[in-house]
Amino acid sequence: MTELLLGIGLGLSAGISPGPLQALVVTSTLRSGFGAGVRVAIAPLLTDTPIVAASVLAISSLPESWVRGIAIAGGLAIVAMGGWEIIHARANANRTDGSGRSGDMLKGAIVNLLNPHPWIFWIGVGAPTLVTAWRDAPGRGLAFLIGFYTLIVGTKIALAAMIAAGGKRLSPEARYRMLIASGALLVGFGVFLAVRA
Repeated sequence: MTELLLGIGLGLSAGISPGPLQALVVTSTLRSGFGAGVRVAIAPLLTDTPIVAASVLAISSLPESWVRGIAIAGGLAIVAMGGWEIIHARANANRTDGSGRSGDMLKGAIVNLLNPHPWIFWIGVGAPTLVTAWRDAPGRGLAFLIGFYTLIVGTKIALAAMIAAGGKRLSPEARYRMLIASGALLVGFGVFLAVRA
């Protein structure tokens, strides 16, 4: 029960914390609707397995300069995605057909894989918690994972639903301004992550 509650708490915190993936959920939902937001929101379910596995190994095997290089590359990729959203904001503000399906999930996966936050979380908190719980009883480890992923993905899906519901009432000009703001937020997160690295 403790591991489930810990997973729920950490998942909720990660799900509602502003970050590149959350900004991409907002941008994708505004651009292409609820389905696009959901496709981005489920990215952690698709990409965290290699992150978790690599995090356990990376703690002892990667030199600091490599870790820094990965973080800088991830930040720059997020800057590029934000810039792309800003450049195409005018055209996307008038689009409500849900087009661009395949790209949304791929963008979410790329952002999640290149974002240092999941790596830092799994190296510093997630992997040690999971390993300790699993050693006590595999069910405890699974409870931690279920609680964590239910909340991290669920909160982002709820955000996409709220944005989609409100976005239908927005004028194309208001959608354009929100897309510019979301793209700028992605650029800001990318710059922050690259500079911090």
